[in-house]
Amino acid sequence: MFKGNKLTRNFINLSDINKSQLTVILKRARDLKKYRQKKKSINTLKNINLAMIFEKPSTRTRVSFELAIKELGGRSVILDEASTHLSRGETISDTARVLSKYCNILMIRTTHHQKLLDYHKYSNLPVINGLSNVSHPCQILADIMAYNEKRGSIKNKSFVWMGDINNVLYSWIEAAKIFNFTLNICCPNIIKFPPAFIENIKISSKYIKISHNAMLASKNADCVITDTWFSMGKKPTRKLLQVFKPYQVNKKVMNLAKKSAVFMHCLPATRGNEVSSEVIDNEDSSIVWEEAENRLHVQKAILEWSLRKI
Repeated sequence: MFKGNKLTRNFINLSDINKSQLTVILKRARDLKKYRQKKKSINTLKNINLAMIFEKPSTRTRVSFELAIKELGGRSVILDEASTHLSRGETISDTARVLSKYCNILMIRTTHHQKLLDYHKYSNLPVINGLSNVSHPCQILADIMAYNEKRGSIKNKSFVWMGDINNVLYSWIEAAKIFNFTLNICCPNIIKFPPAFIENIKISSKYIKISHNAMLASKNADCVITDTWFSMGKKPTRKLLQVFKPYQVNKKVMNLAKKSAVFMHCLPATRGNEVSSEVIDNEDSSIVWEEAENRLHVQKAILEWSLRKI
């Protein structure tokens, strides 16, 4: 568990935050969504400056955070690491100290999880993990919010993760223990779990199953989740495509799940690889667009929580 300055709240991994506080964030996100639907103005973060640092390209993270801070009355500064002095040798410690003079909070999308901790250490500002090579906690809260809206409580439900081992899955593993649901990780048996995953699975072992048969794993599931097969630096090859092919979420897989089951994907999706178009576009079961929308509302709540406004 990451322990930062007691006066700041960092949103780095779900396991750093207790269930009651995550529940507060989710409730606030639902309220903020209603306010937006009613076109009510909220200025809880008036004059707050958010710095966003991107090492990896982004659509949903960038747009949702930029709108989130703006709609709460604050401002954002977007920094592409390649176009700053970080790419020319300036240290994170120096950059963080400078940003602390201008800004109130940092959101970082990085290829190295340790950088999140370093930015907090040297800036003493709250840090939000917009995605790292280890985890993606903002996405999972948005996903849980979407499930709650469509199917109710996640407690005691059966979720299936289909495909590759990546940062989104890491946060789902943490969520299973926190929110008390079963997560069946169904992946090719040639895929090896990194050490951090093995430790995470041990901690959450009561709630985690591992299997390699997509048809058996999907049977009676409440939710089927997938993500791109080629993440965390993995390059697409013909061999890997063949390895992952049996783990595509298609109509056959969804028909084995419960009739009320939903499909999730954090996007962007490669149709025809990890998911078929008929599944992702199915208006009765696919909730991927609700997941994407909820990034905005959840991230508003995370910003408020990190700055102790809730």
